[in-house]
Parts: sequence; structure tokens; C-alpha cells
Amino acid sequence: MKEKMKLGLIQMITYKDKEMSLDKAAENIKQLADQGADMVVLPEMFNCPYETQRFPQYAEPEGGPTWQRMQQVARDNHIYLVCGSIAEIEDGNIYNTSFVFDRDGNQIGKHRKIHMFDINIENGQYFKESETLEAGDQATVFETEYGTIGLAICYDVRFPELSRMMVDRGAKMLIYPAAFNMTTGPAHWELLFRTRAVDNQVFTVGCAPARDYSLSYISYGNSIVVDPWGDVLGRLDDSEGYLLGEIDFGEVSHIREQLPIIKQLRKDVYHK
Repeated sequence: MKEKMKLGLIQMITYKDKEMSLDKAAENIKQLADQGADMVVLPEMFNCPYETQRFPQYAEPEGGPTWQRMQQVARDNHIYLVCGSIAEIEDGNIYNTSFVFDRDGNQIGKHRKIHMFDINIENGQYFKESETLEAGDQATVFETEYGTIGLAICYDVRFPELSRMMVDRGAKMLIYPAAFNMTTGPAHWELLFRTRAVDNQVFTVGCAPARDYSLSYISYGNSIVVDPWGDVLGRLDDSEGYLLGEIDFGEVSHIREQLPIIKQLRKDVYHK
């Protein structure tokens, strides 16, 4: 099993024209692949603006146009591709869904966002995903030549129970396509990704859209990668750009040998 992987994150603005967003994603993926990326991650709702009222008009089924385009991009560039998320429709229900493809374009993972972002913060920040979206009900991991990787979406990162489930299933990295806003981002974005990394002694990854002040929902940006010790390996600002760097999965076992938290879990106590 390989221990070192070159990981790329794309922080991009999305457009009302879905094809423009897909073209931009494909162009950026190729640029990172040409620089040696083994895996590329896209942001949450990368093919449409992050506005709940728009999700029904952008929704498409598994195997639809976005799925097909990203499958081809993964195959053409011979990379693992974590397709941020899109609005997926099935049996009349709409989900916030992330698909994962391997180097040959095979779908090897699918996660439907489990926790709906329904908030009402005192300063006027109101948002209710459940008005449009249905919740998923499965923790998600997928297998690669580097080992097991966990996948969840945005608000899911706030729930340590979910991250521990993925780690219990062998995940050495937790990837979250995400779009925190201008209230929750400055307050909790880095804190949460560092906390989940330290809690579980894994790499954590947050890939966000770039900030666009023309939208009603403004993404915080700040895509981030954190190592198993809780150190930030890379972080963007609010504008379009990418992160590209090496992940050494050997660090997971190295940290766990020094500080054996996972071995010391008292599961015989926690459920009582």
C-alpha cells in the first residue's frame, strides 16, 4: 500500500450556467493532474450557486450530465476525483451528494449529506436546508491504493460521532467538501478541522467554493488541510485558487504510536 499521495484542492467560484462551472472544474483538475496530483477534491455544490431555492432546477440523477463529465475527467487525467457535491435527485427527493471516482473512472464512493444545515443565529443568519433537501443516512468510506478515506459534507464535520464512525472503519483521512458562511466560517472553520484531526489522529480536508459577494449565501472559502497532529499544512484565503501538496499517510501511525488515543478508547464504557 502506498503511503505518499499528492493531493489537490480546487477553490472556485460557481456560475448560474452549469456548463461554465463544469468547464472550470475540468480545466482546474487537468492543471493539477499535470502537476502530479493523485487525488483532486472539488467544493460543495461545485456546479451551481449555493442557494437552496436553486437546487431543484440544478438537480440531476446519479449518472446524469455532471456525473458523466466528472467520470470522464477522472479517467482522462488518471486521478482519484472527489466531486465536491451536487444536488442529486432520486424518486422526487433532492440530496446534497458527493461522488468519488477512481483513476479509471469507476465510481468508488457516494455520500449524501447526513446533517441538514438548519440554523437561526441571533445576528440574522437564517438558513434551512431541510426545506429543499432530504438527509442521507449512511457514513461513507472508500478504498484507494493509499488506504481507506472517509467522506462527509460540510455541516457533517460538526458531529464527532460521524467522524469516529469513519475512523472506526479504517479512514486515515476525512474529506469534507464544504461551504461555511461568513458567520460560521470565521468562528469555527479552522477550529473544527483541527479538532477532528486531533480527535481521530487523521488528516482532515475542507474544500470550499471561493467567495462570491453577488450571491445571497456567501462562502467563507479558506479551503484547508490539517495533519494528524493538528497542524495546518495548507490554507487558502477567500479567492479562487488551489492547494497542492504531499500527504504522508505514514504520519497517521507515527502519531498514534506516540499518543495511542485510538488504542485507548474505552468503548466498553461509552455506551453505558
